[in-house]
Amino acid sequence: MASVSGLSGFDGASIVDQLMQLETVGQTRLQSRVKTEQSAVTALQALNTRLAGLATKAGDTGKGDTWSTLAATSSLPGVSASATASTAATSFSVTVDKLALTHQLAFTTPAALTDQVTDGATTVRLDKLDGTVQDLTTDGTLAGLVTALNDPANATGVRASAVRVADGSYRLLVESNSTGQASDFALTNLDGSPLLGGAAPRAGQDAQVTIGGIQATSATNTFSELLPGVSVTLATSATPGSTAEITVARSSSTLTASVKSLVDDVNALLKDLDSATASGASGAKGVLAGDSMVRSLRTALAQAIYPGDGSSMADVGLQVDRYGKLVLDETALAKAYEADPAKVAAAFGSGGDGFAARVAQVAKSASEPYGGAVTSAIQGRNDGIKRLNDSVAQWDLRLEMRRSTLTRQFSALETALNSMNSQSSWLSSQIDSLPTYS
Repeated sequence: MASVSGLSGFDGASIVDQLMQLETVGQTRLQSRVKTEQSAVTALQALNTRLAGLATKAGDTGKGDTWSTLAATSSLPGVSASATASTAATSFSVTVDKLALTHQLAFTTPAALTDQVTDGATTVRLDKLDGTVQDLTTDGTLAGLVTALNDPANATGVRASAVRVADGSYRLLVESNSTGQASDFALTNLDGSPLLGGAAPRAGQDAQVTIGGIQATSATNTFSELLPGVSVTLATSATPGSTAEITVARSSSTLTASVKSLVDDVNALLKDLDSATASGASGAKGVLAGDSMVRSLRTALAQAIYPGDGSSMADVGLQVDRYGKLVLDETALAKAYEADPAKVAAAFGSGGDGFAARVAQVAKSASEPYGGAVTSAIQGRNDGIKRLNDSVAQWDLRLEMRRSTLTRQFSALETALNSMNSQSSWLSSQIDSLPTYS
């Protein structure tokens, strides 16, 4: 039986899907560009944050306190000293006469924690040296008295403890929160009679030191402004009668650490900018490759090492190596500062044309919320992303219309092929019905 072949098994839907894959190539490219731009915006936002932080740090590095590096040292572990920027280099001897003490009351009669220890009432009387009297309500027991004395809401100015002296037996110890002669107080029953058999007192005491035959006192163990700009603190381990040699001298350690931290931050940012703008010729391509603004920022940041007058900072310890990295010679910086503090402060400080000022200016101008170079670049890329997303949405509509057109065309083609297939079957049947002749 003869037949007409090749007209069956037509799959129009599959052909439409394959054609639509070709049609979506343009949209896919746009979507890829959106992802690339979004990655760039994320990188620029991170860069903007780092630049703002660098601007703040550079400003702090150049402040006067960084360059007022007089430090106070003591020859005794129990005596420490500090100096402010207002002081001058000096040295002096301090003899420890007395340490500051709190006022203590150790009550005589022991009692159990649950024993009633107040006579006639549950309220006790707290007399303070400043003349004020506080009536303190308790539950009358030793434990309740300790709790009431220690309750912050009562603001007693003292702290109490129940000291265990035997099984089930405790003695009350009350101590002022502050030290000094003005910390004295008395604790009695409400009527003024002795509480718990009375107390053995240890009077509060001011601290005292002697400098060159002059005695100075303090309610605490810290003598603020003992000399102009110099404070001295006594530790509880300080031995009365001992003498400490206090020396106030210039120290470059704090200065060096501050400058080194700024230089390290600049180097880290330069390295990251190099990675972000890498062309990919000899490694991974950077997310900001080809961005001229970022390359210009990198150049400006590296150029911040050079003073505006064209001179060098090598004589104060700062140079650039052949790889474009900043190198700080800490020893050279310390020697330069010892020799001429004003010169080094001017070279590195945030005032005028100092290194910190130049770094701060580059970082600030790039990261300013309005008009900053990086801020503007972020806004520009975000605008571009919006336009790309609009184009992607337009592609969705275009592709939907194209699929509809192709579907109609191939549906019509499939109908025609089905009709031809029916005609082929009829023709085959007619041919088969023809008579045969030998």
